[in-house]
Amino acid sequence: MVDSTVVPLPDSKAAGKAARAIVPLAAHAEFRLAEDRDPVGLLLRQAETRVPELVPVRHGRMLVSPFTFYRGAALVMASDLGAAPSTGLRVQLCGDAHLSNFGAYASPERNLVFDINDFDETYPGPFEWDVKRLAASLTIAGQDNGFDAGDCRAATLAAVERYRLAMREFAGQPILDVWYAHLNVDDAWAEFTAALSASKRKKHKRTIRTVSAAVAKSRTRTSLQAIGKLTAVRDGRRRIVADPPLVVPLEELTTLDPAAVRHELDDLVSAYRGTLPADRRVLLDHFALADVAHKVVGVGSVGTRAWILLFEGRDETEALVLQAKEAQESVLAAYTDGPRYTNQGERVVSGQRLMQASSDIFLGWLQGTQVGGTRTDYYLRQLRDWKLSAEIGEVSPASLLTYARMCGWTLARAHARSGDRVAIAAYLGKSATFENAVADFADAYTRQNERDHEALREAVASGRVQATTEA
Repeated sequence: MVDSTVVPLPDSKAAGKAARAIVPLAAHAEFRLAEDRDPVGLLLRQAETRVPELVPVRHGRMLVSPFTFYRGAALVMASDLGAAPSTGLRVQLCGDAHLSNFGAYASPERNLVFDINDFDETYPGPFEWDVKRLAASLTIAGQDNGFDAGDCRAATLAAVERYRLAMREFAGQPILDVWYAHLNVDDAWAEFTAALSASKRKKHKRTIRTVSAAVAKSRTRTSLQAIGKLTAVRDGRRRIVADPPLVVPLEELTTLDPAAVRHELDDLVSAYRGTLPADRRVLLDHFALADVAHKVVGVGSVGTRAWILLFEGRDETEALVLQAKEAQESVLAAYTDGPRYTNQGERVVSGQRLMQASSDIFLGWLQGTQVGGTRTDYYLRQLRDWKLSAEIGEVSPASLLTYARMCGWTLARAHARSGDRVAIAAYLGKSATFENAVADFADAYTRQNERDHEALREAVASGRVQATTEA
């Protein structure tokens, strides 16, 4: 998927060091605004391709705090990063690598692994864009939580330093070792707690108990658990329960013909099946589509079309819930050269498979088609499979520091799979110059993000933007 040579070349180290002449390490601290910059205008432009009645919900969620605004403003940051000088060291980018887009899930081997878990914006581009997106999210989240400036900077520095050190480690490893590398949550957590002294264990007793409980709970988040929460039996048949406007079953969507859409969905499921490996097709054939509902998801994704697909097997113990999520063009596509796709779902799936250590066994896409009269592209995955995400509003400075390091290592591993890891490592070097510069950038961008958040609030107050506040 990356449109550049990723095999390290004999002169990779020289190329990495030469890139410093284009963008010196210290220059990453700089943040310049375009004269015609209009963050609210960008959000309104993005809203043109979304479900109109859900756009106010998206804006309402973005208004909650500077951090929720940041989560929804990937396009705004892409335009800012696109205006800055580039190192030219390209990788497959996540495109929206804020800390809430990392988390744990079940690998096909049934291990709980930590990785990037959102690829809606994945696209090739300069490695530093993802690093800066992650760094700024840590500073913004820390400030949202009331942490002092020192704690926010410590977490941001920890993430970027871990990225730099991990990239240097990967640069010295064979590519197969890089490809096999993953972060096993159980192993990492056991290693972390074992290294704590008795006094630190006592000091962090609450955090240890909370994290241990969350890890255990994640293993209960399966398709069967989702079915118990999202469905009910009516007239002898299991159906998805309505929770409008967030969850609306197909038969309650008055703007569509349920029978016609259901017929189309049968064809779409068949098309999706064709994007799976042969063994996964056999597995999918054990299930039949039983019900469908529209679902509102996330913050930045609100307004894109997302569907819950309920599949049932031969008895009530065999069930599967997939999420079909609309894939639009990446927000990065307008700001960096890269491939153009006839199906954006394939873009998402290709990027995810390239960046993740192991991906959902049901990960696939639908070819562009007519659904309810609108041409859409989708990617599909399980709705829940041991999913575990950090409750950002509940983390302490110490736990944010640990989480930041995990994110930094994970992002480096993802980039090392697709980019020239030797050149990137050579560019980053052995000093702390890069992480200090990116931390300065994160601090400056945090202040800009606050101004952008306020600009959205003012646009809502003036009537330029419509927003719905959820209870």
